[in-house]
Amino acid sequence: MKILLVCSGNTCRSPMAAGILQKLLPAHTVSSAGIYAANGLPAAEHAVTAAREAGVDITAHRSRKITEETASDCDYILCMTRGQKQTLEGVNANTFTLGEFAGDGGEIADPYGGSLDDYRACARRLEQLLRVAAERIHAENRTV
Repeated sequence: MKILLVCSGNTCRSPMAAGILQKLLPAHTVSSAGIYAANGLPAAEHAVTAAREAGVDITAHRSRKITEETASDCDYILCMTRGQKQTLEGVNANTFTLGEFAGDGGEIADPYGGSLDDYRACARRLEQLLRVAAERIHAENRTV
């Protein structure tokens, strides 16, 4: 199963989320991309630190802009905001916000430019929602 996490620039939220979800679902292919990403940028320094504290290493991450081909080839696309979801809905019917997929409904605020504590709070929220999402993906995968 292929799962894509999407944010704006692919240097903060989605790399942290992909790392956390890959840890939770090691048998699946988890990746990330950004709606407005420049290709090849490393994850933000605070994102690397917050992810490491959550038990994942995203130091090798390099940003990539989402393409229609990338989006159409996924079983699930989990976006950080409703706007990102709307951008991709016509490309892949299995596009959700992470919040709605996990039953929360909320959006994931972008910590870009914020303090390390902002990134830590984002990583904690991501991990909380991703645990629920991982359970749902695991349950749905068993029934297939």
